[in-house]
Amino acid sequence: MSSLQVLLVAGTHGNEINAPWLFDQWDQNPGMIDTYNLKICRVIGNPLAYQKRERYVDRDLNRSFSHELLSSLDRNDHEIFRARNLIKEYGPQGFNPSKIVIDFHSTTASMGSSLVVYGRRPVDLALASLVQNRLGLPIYLHECEPSQKGFLVESWPCGFVVEIGPVPQGVLHTQIIDQILLVLGSCLKEISKCKNGSAAFPSQIIVHRHLKNIDFPRDLQGKPIALIHPSLQGKDWYPIKNDYPLFRKLNGENITFSNDSMESEVYPVFINEAAYVEKNIAMAITAKQVLSFQEDWKNDLFNLFSQ
Repeated sequence: MSSLQVLLVAGTHGNEINAPWLFDQWDQNPGMIDTYNLKICRVIGNPLAYQKRERYVDRDLNRSFSHELLSSLDRNDHEIFRARNLIKEYGPQGFNPSKIVIDFHSTTASMGSSLVVYGRRPVDLALASLVQNRLGLPIYLHECEPSQKGFLVESWPCGFVVEIGPVPQGVLHTQIIDQILLVLGSCLKEISKCKNGSAAFPSQIIVHRHLKNIDFPRDLQGKPIALIHPSLQGKDWYPIKNDYPLFRKLNGENITFSNDSMESEVYPVFINEAAYVEKNIAMAITAKQVLSFQEDWKNDLFNLFSQ
């Protein structure tokens, strides 16, 4: 049995119920999923929110892991308290320490199965490259958005988010469960290969690098005045160019994309994501980028196993 523990998290958002349901089935049938002789720990990220079937109680748990919030003595929101406890229990120096974390989420957007990597930690890119090479999943590289920080996986030495959709919030869905099982099994198998030295890393990794978020057009009272354009709805990961219609008003007027980036075409993701309404995000804009695999990525990942 490996001394390196892998932490699997579900229910970071309480109304994303498919992965927590799968974890519950797994608890009742411990042999149902091959763990490839890895030491696994499963945890519900936000049990109270999951019990209530709400995204969170006081604030978004997946934005509650910043140093500022964790160290603040005057912040006692439920999610900050939970974040502190998760790190105390399962963090790298915790009572039950883990070095790798995989955080399972679902989305209402037509994202299919994808990985979300925060920043450019070499170990994250190395592990994500193995999963992408195995399953062909797109990777959303989230960076350059100062207002969006404090993500759960950043508090562990290595980790990423698995996003699977589309599925409405609070709805169990057979296809979503099947996709979680597929991605989960692939992640564990690739980690196991790293453990025994048989991992075959690709020569490159394809990422969709976050550029910016776009909100709905709004009136002076802050209310949306247009809808996602029908030609864009459900087209996450598809390229668009300048002047592509993003929104449509009820009178038929289109509001088009104004490309202020250096990219000739960009890729919208999380289009019309229900959870992002409160964040005033109608979609995120990304640029497709091919990164050459670096030898130090692999070395850093292997070093994680030997520490």
